[in-house]
This record gives sequence, structure tokens and C-alpha cells, in this order.
Amino acid sequence: MLPCLNEAEALPWVLSRIPDGWRALVVDNGSSDGSDEIARAYGALVVHEPRRGFGSACHAGLRAATAELIGFCDCDATLDPTALPSVAAAVRDGTADLVLARRRPVARGAFPLHARAGNRALSTMVRRRTGVRLHDLGPMRVTRRQPMLDLALTDRRSGYPLQTVVRAADAGWRILETEVDYLPRAGRSKVTGTWRGTWHAVRDMRAVLR
Repeated sequence: MLPCLNEAEALPWVLSRIPDGWRALVVDNGSSDGSDEIARAYGALVVHEPRRGFGSACHAGLRAATAELIGFCDCDATLDPTALPSVAAAVRDGTADLVLARRRPVARGAFPLHARAGNRALSTMVRRRTGVRLHDLGPMRVTRRQPMLDLALTDRRSGYPLQTVVRAADAGWRILETEVDYLPRAGRSKVTGTWRGTWHAVRDMRAVLR
């Protein structure tokens, strides 16, 4: 599942690397650069979600999906979809209910200082709130569709990934962390590209924890 807002530059690379046996579901969140047309040309199922917000896009994709096992992945070329099967392994074999992929930068500037600082602060808050020890609220994650729907997630902004973890922990889910390479993104990030974007994301997530 790939939430998308103006990612025409990155989509060809991302969609060409969807693993065999996986189906790309691109949730277009109001793109004006033809992202939806590119996604269809590469064989993706495209869902339109007019309500802006990362959580809105993710939840629209969750509702539209039909597969039992679902993976979330940014479509800005920072994450390689070929890693999805290894991230999914513990969920598939029944030893975990949710697997988060910790980002491992492989190039200078791939994970800016302000983004790492915000991420560390949130990871600490999550540990205090839930007892789950995470290093990263990684955007690549795998779980099962119906149990995630049962979490009844309500956040429709940047707090959606965090609310997933908090409600999963409260529900007694087995949450594991693995690692994936993190690459320089194509284009400018809407969140981690600036201190302001990072601050807004942290603010949304702190509201979830409250």
C-alpha cells in the first residue's frame, strides 16, 4: 500500500520493484502531477482519497485492500519494495502481529538530522507509553488487514503510524522491529524535508499519545 501525493518522479522506480506475489495499491491523495496515471501504467490498483492527510490515504488503502497480509511503504523511492517479503516474514509465519522496518541510511543526507531527532523523541515517548522498545516508527510495516481494521484507527494526519503502534500494543500485539536500507528520496519531502514539516508530524503524534 503506497500513499501518494505528487510522486511522479519516484513511482516508476518504486512500482517496478514490487515483489512477485505482491500487488501495488496506490492511494492518490490529490496529486496534480499525473501520479495516478503513472501508477495505472505500471499495473497498480489506484484508489483516490480526496481528504488530505497521510492517515486519510493510509486508511483509504486499508479499507480498499483485499489481501489478508498488507504492507505499507512510502512511494518516494526512499524504501525499496523488494524488502517487503523479508519484513513480512515474521507476520506470515505467525511469530509477530506487526513488523516495523527501522530505517538504515545508506547515503549521506538520506535521513536528515532534524528527522532523526524527531524520530528518537517519538520512539522514547512510545516506549514510555506502551513499553514497546522501538528505534524508529518506520514507514515500511507489515500486518494483517482485518486485525488492523479492528484497531479502529481515527487519526487521519501524521499520527496514523503512531496510533497504529499504540493501539496494537494496547491490544497485546506482538510487535517486532527489523531493518531496511533508507535511500535519498526523489523530490522534496512533505514531512522530513524541513524542520517545520518534522515539527508538524511530531505535534500530530504527541496528540495521539495524549
